[in-house]
Amino acid sequence: MALPAQPSLLTLLCVLSVCGVCAALDGGMLFPRESPSRERKLLDGLWKFRADFSSSRNRGFEETWFKRRLAETGAVIDMPVPASFNDITQDAQLRDFVGWVWYEKEVWVPGRWGSDPGQRVVLRVGSAHYNAIVWVNGNQVTQHVGGHLPFEADISALIREAPGQPCRVTIAVNNTLTLTTLPPGTIQYMKDPTKYPPGYFVQNIDFDFFNYAGVHRPVLLYTTPVAYIDDITVQTSFADSMGVINYEVSIRGAQDPAVTVTLSDAEGMSVATASGLSGTLKVENVNLWWPYLMHENPGYLYSMEVHMKANSSSSQYEDHYTLPVGIRTIQVTKSQFLINNKPFYFHGVNKHEDADIRGKGLDWPLIVKDFNLLKWLGANSFRTSHYPYAEEILDLCDQHGIVVIDECPGVGIKDIRSFGNESLAHHLVVMEELVRRDKNHPSVVMWSVANEPAAEMPPADFYFKSVIQHTRSLDHFRPVTFVSNSNFARDKGAPYVDVICVNSYFSWYHDPGHPELIPIQLNTQFENWYSKYKKPIIQSEYGADVVPGLHMDPPMMFTEEYQNTVLQYYHSVFDQKRQKYLIGELIWNFADFMTAQTITRVVGNKKGIFTRQRQPKAGAFVLRQRYWRLANETGRLPPWNRYPCA
Repeated sequence: MALPAQPSLLTLLCVLSVCGVCAALDGGMLFPRESPSRERKLLDGLWKFRADFSSSRNRGFEETWFKRRLAETGAVIDMPVPASFNDITQDAQLRDFVGWVWYEKEVWVPGRWGSDPGQRVVLRVGSAHYNAIVWVNGNQVTQHVGGHLPFEADISALIREAPGQPCRVTIAVNNTLTLTTLPPGTIQYMKDPTKYPPGYFVQNIDFDFFNYAGVHRPVLLYTTPVAYIDDITVQTSFADSMGVINYEVSIRGAQDPAVTVTLSDAEGMSVATASGLSGTLKVENVNLWWPYLMHENPGYLYSMEVHMKANSSSSQYEDHYTLPVGIRTIQVTKSQFLINNKPFYFHGVNKHEDADIRGKGLDWPLIVKDFNLLKWLGANSFRTSHYPYAEEILDLCDQHGIVVIDECPGVGIKDIRSFGNESLAHHLVVMEELVRRDKNHPSVVMWSVANEPAAEMPPADFYFKSVIQHTRSLDHFRPVTFVSNSNFARDKGAPYVDVICVNSYFSWYHDPGHPELIPIQLNTQFENWYSKYKKPIIQSEYGADVVPGLHMDPPMMFTEEYQNTVLQYYHSVFDQKRQKYLIGELIWNFADFMTAQTITRVVGNKKGIFTRQRQPKAGAFVLRQRYWRLANETGRLPPWNRYPCA
């Protein structure tokens, strides 16, 4: 028995040379926003669901489940969207399921959407993990390989074929990870008949978080005119008090569109105008976008309204799209990270999109709670470990001034077979999708192309040189990094990054139970990396597991006292090195999170400073005191923002 081959976009790509990468994406991926010319209809809620438990996992395709109502193919259950399917039921087999699952929802489309030939109707999926195929009324409309990023399809023609009828949306999702997916994995068949039943297999992974699956972000319909604003790109700078926004607008469906651009401030007052598909907006007395705790008015956003008028097929069309814009600059030197020409120090966290019951599903109460905790903590930044987070989260980062290191799903690249051309081609496409989606967020200050890969292997040199160079070609204005736990002298990707990001767990995975060794080992780590590469360094992970409420003095591993001790030893070295070349520290982790079942994990990873239910451990108070002290040392905060904060 073999799992079905996953349909793939990879066959469309050429075999790549280091610089000869052909663009794989067609069109923009603007976040759906309502406007005078655009409407939205959310399809979130309860969908019909069934997993394909057949031995081949291929029955749904053999029996063409997509051609009729899913309930007609067999037993279905209710499944919330967005959510991971794993923890919704009491079925352990579904929790650990690997293969195809099927979702279906029937929706009514507003009549005017289907009757107006000048209107496009687009179906958008915010994220489905991992490989997804979408049908509308039994017709395949799109396919996407890779979780965590959006995809969409124009379904206008299908809507008009059946006016006055409900629209049936079917999504098949496969969470199987292979050597060429991102993240990679392997399927291992257990062939000993004395231990395993026929066809028994397991999904092997090389990353330490649960492989949640399903439709994780909103599904929606939205409209545009047939001539429409397809993409917008902005680049910002400033000189003295003059802000500058260089923009490019892409229009589809019209040959000679007229484009006007109006920039308004936070009070809604127009401050600059321009016209044309590309141009420059100049803003006098500019309000810069500043990080949280770096300025008394962080996260300042302008609104850039793009208005298009166009003639097409003897008809006139108008489209409006408003893009939030923060004006700021980024620069990296040998020892500093500069935002708006001022040194910025990352004092933040690593996170996961992870919570009880909903898994990785987008959940607004949880998101808002997390932002309140970040601000209470005095954190000014986080890394999207180890995959792109929801666009809605990045919008909040823009608004609150939380700085983001935006990481792709390049985690667990450990097998030498995952460095081949097919893997590389897919990795490049993922970076294109990520940059296309997040390029206009002022909160995003750096791209991360991987986490803890096997960077000492010979093919890692070509592989990461290619990925990093390609990412720079997509965005000339942001630095690029990847996160390493390799030997500093043998890391083949480090020469190509702009910032060194290092993970280390001294006194935990190394010399467990001996935090007194942290100062000498951490000092050696920093000196080795900086002396070789002369690039600024971020301690991108450090920490210790804590079972909440477990206490012992003298401290022992897994107690709250031990985590505090580890943090304090690390912080003492950080304070020495941040005077030289250390530009940041990101605790692992913001909150406890679920992992696969292993003998080293007791219902998940417990390195969070908050529990999975977002209650603080003792380490949260240690970190809060430190982060507010670091913020206060900048000398740029008004008195009412100084520690302690309300």
